[in-house]
Amino acid sequence: MTTKRVLYHYSRLTDLDIYLFREGTHSRLYEKLGAHPVEVDGEEGVYFAVWAPNATYVSVIGDFNGWDRGAHPLKLREDGSGIWEGFIPEVKPGSLYKYYLHTRNGFHFEKGDPLAFFWEPPPKTASMVWKLAYEWQDEEWMKVRPQRNALDAPWLIYEVHLGSWRRVPEDGHRFLTYRELAPLLAEYVKKMGFTHVEFLPVMEHPFYGSWGYQTTGYFAPTSRYGSPQDFMYLIDYLHREGIGVILDWVPSHFPTDAHGLAFFDGTYLYEYEDFRKRFHPDWQSYIFDYGKPEVRSFLLSSATFWLEKYHADALRIDAVASMLYLDYSRSPGGWVPNIYGGNENLEAIDFIRQLNASLFAALPGIQTIAEESTAWPLVTNPTYVGGLGFGMKWNMGWMNDALSYFSKDPIYRKYHHDQLTFSIWYAFSENFILPLSHDEVVHGKGSLLSKMPGDPWQKFANLRALFGYMWAHPGKKLLFMGGEWGQWREWNHEESLDWHLLEYPEHQGVQLLVRDLNRIVRQNPALYELDFSHEGFEWIDFHDWEKSIVSFLRKDSSGENLLVIVCNFTPVPRYEYRIGVPRPGFYREILNTDAAEYGGSGHGNFGGQKAEAVPFHGRPYSLNLTLPPLGVLYFRWEGA
Repeated sequence: MTTKRVLYHYSRLTDLDIYLFREGTHSRLYEKLGAHPVEVDGEEGVYFAVWAPNATYVSVIGDFNGWDRGAHPLKLREDGSGIWEGFIPEVKPGSLYKYYLHTRNGFHFEKGDPLAFFWEPPPKTASMVWKLAYEWQDEEWMKVRPQRNALDAPWLIYEVHLGSWRRVPEDGHRFLTYRELAPLLAEYVKKMGFTHVEFLPVMEHPFYGSWGYQTTGYFAPTSRYGSPQDFMYLIDYLHREGIGVILDWVPSHFPTDAHGLAFFDGTYLYEYEDFRKRFHPDWQSYIFDYGKPEVRSFLLSSATFWLEKYHADALRIDAVASMLYLDYSRSPGGWVPNIYGGNENLEAIDFIRQLNASLFAALPGIQTIAEESTAWPLVTNPTYVGGLGFGMKWNMGWMNDALSYFSKDPIYRKYHHDQLTFSIWYAFSENFILPLSHDEVVHGKGSLLSKMPGDPWQKFANLRALFGYMWAHPGKKLLFMGGEWGQWREWNHEESLDWHLLEYPEHQGVQLLVRDLNRIVRQNPALYELDFSHEGFEWIDFHDWEKSIVSFLRKDSSGENLLVIVCNFTPVPRYEYRIGVPRPGFYREILNTDAAEYGGSGHGNFGGQKAEAVPFHGRPYSLNLTLPPLGVLYFRWEGA
């Protein structure tokens, strides 16, 4: 071991940084900790800083010093922060490095940098010195982003796993890079009419099969698909094409890999010390200690980082329910009650509120979205009225009911009519997104199409009806890749989607329907403007359980854009089916999921119908319609 030159008089950390870090409110640690190429006393090199309060020795090892544990020791600051730092001359961007730690309890570790901007491609585990310089060209998007991301704007989200959307078959089925993905994904999403793309976690993760939900690099996009600048280019490209970007982010747990955050300095530094709070039984991972101010600063900084440095438009926060409840997935006796004896994780609740309040205050125009699967109240209400402060929340109840209903043989659906109607009772209690996500097409659940009952024609008709119903239901929309054309196989992260299915007309029909649904939503404020308000929805009739038919109105704030939606969820066409409508005039049929071009039977209403002065359903006018089998109809009122 040969000690080489380290300069200790230089620091990026101010007294204010240390105060905020230890208070748990520092939101930009990525500017202070980690590895930063700088010039000191006329010498170029890298400033390193790492939080390891229970270490007795910390050095930087890397390809620049032969991984010599004694070559470049760091110095512990004297302010009690537990931060070790030092400037190492001549180290350059691209250099590989880790931290070598001796701990008070006799352990020796080699750890990756918790704030590294780039990591070696897995299964290698070294961090990489990197600069994040990039010339963004998305100024026009950033100007209009507050309007495009507003709650009264259309949100039509295409959920994507980057490693399996498409691959390169002529090159060993390798991944597409971020830069290769950019034009292909942007062109497809734009053609399909989606407004936003949501990426399963891109943050560095050691196990590809975790889909990114076992994160080690909370400040680094995975190197599987390219460099940080390559990922910036992908987001930049999507923005220039008018497409918003949502990133999945996982502050709920992290993997136990030896090079990562777990047992970082010989103590449970980032995670809870008590095993009953520390270990997540579902994912065999560790849970962040939300009571530690430094951990809160770390997570708050990570969230800010992706929204600020990578121009992400929204974060979808994974597994919020597991953060809120101390007994989540735990048996009696396997969890620790809070100080009041309850099962709520008070520290996590406080952190979530802090996170949302901080992000919305600092970064106008962004959104946060909760994947929260329980009936926890006020998830999307502001923190100042006792809410958690999220902008939106996934509606898992709607998803479960809808898929349960549509998977049933239509002959039995009349006995489960409440699965269609119940969601409206609570539809406006939160700002809901309706998700048909990746979680519903893996682990033996089958694809959306394969869940549908009946022969192949009925399966496709049922899927089209599901989409027609979903796009008309209050709430923003999310669909996982492959669902938009009716992939037969359930999703496999090791393979590309089955794009060859688009050679077949029935799959083309589903894709065309989704494209038309997206277009119709964007053209009709009644289908998005009041998604979160009772004023945007009104039942016409939800009592016809015998025929499995529901009908309702969607309205905008002006009252000028009025749509009538009629859904027939049996394979029997209904002729002369009368429904009440509120106004005289012509109601144009703007969508029919049974149209021939979608693969349907072609039953319809010849482009629309003029309302008759025949009172029905308590309304002064009515339409006498033909309802297609397993079909959903949209009518737009066009005036008297």
